[in-house]
Amino acid sequence: MNDERLMRGYFGIGVESISKPMNLGNLFRSAHAFGASFVFTIAASYRRSEVRGADTSDSLRHLPFYRFPDVESMVLPEGCALVGVEILGEAVALPSFHHPRRAVYVFGPERGGLSPALVARCRHLVRIPTRFSLNLATAGAIVMYDRLSSLGRFAGRPLAPGGAPERVPEHVFGGPKFRTRARRFRAPPPTIPGDGDDDRE
Repeated sequence: MNDERLMRGYFGIGVESISKPMNLGNLFRSAHAFGASFVFTIAASYRRSEVRGADTSDSLRHLPFYRFPDVESMVLPEGCALVGVEILGEAVALPSFHHPRRAVYVFGPERGGLSPALVARCRHLVRIPTRFSLNLATAGAIVMYDRLSSLGRFAGRPLAPGGAPERVPEHVFGGPKFRTRARRFRAPPPTIPGDGDDDRE
């Protein structure tokens, strides 16, 4: 992996009520390629052996995989934002969405959308601004690419086609920061002569 692609945080990819193993295999393969930390399913119905036909990277041998029987049993890492990808009026268009550094993206089934119970658990809802719904694996790849392009360290685009991309600035490490609020760890203020501490009359 190139240094320019490294980014802070992590992300996971999941799907609810999927039944087509080829779509699931393609989605997990893309998740593996884009650097997902884990993948999962919710209330899924498929044969795992059939997933390997599309998952040519054999992602489930390389990524943690979680299978949840329903929405209520789904458990995510602490502090992780659940992002539902769905065509809803209140959803934010993907090009305008600020990706959380710690996020899990969940997609609905091939014929239908996310269940109301899952939508209620989502902290964010995003939609891909297309004329009609996309294939599950395609939608997943678009969301993951958008995350990578917005959070990764890449050279800026040139102003005109054919121009040289801008150079990626070198990372600058800042000095140490002390965030403790305990008074006992703070040095006492300096004593200024003549500022109320003079005991002369």
